Amino acid sequence: MTTATMTTEIQQAPIAEWLREKVAFYLEEPVDSIRTDTKLAEYGLDSLHGLTLCGEIEDEFGIEVAPTLVWDYPTVDALSGLLAEMLAEHGNRTA
Repeated sequence: MTTATMTTEIQQAPIAEWLREKVAFYLEEPVDSIRTDTKLAEYGLDSLHGLTLCGEIEDEFGIEVAPTLVWDYPTVDALSGLLAEMLAEHGNRTA
């Protein structure tokens, strides 16, 4: 495993937790009920919440994301992995 890969994996954990908290808030569910490997649509996350989450990602991390991001990367694991990579490329910090 390369140092860059290890750094991305370390940065991914706080991003995943931040995403779980946001999704749990939107769905009015306990954070512990949000699994990182389950598609967000299976929890009932709708397009309005998806767009809101994209806006919150942009605000929190200072990066621009496509409005379809949540559907293109449909799990917390997929989203947090992508965001960690994007932040590493831009030299940004995590949440």
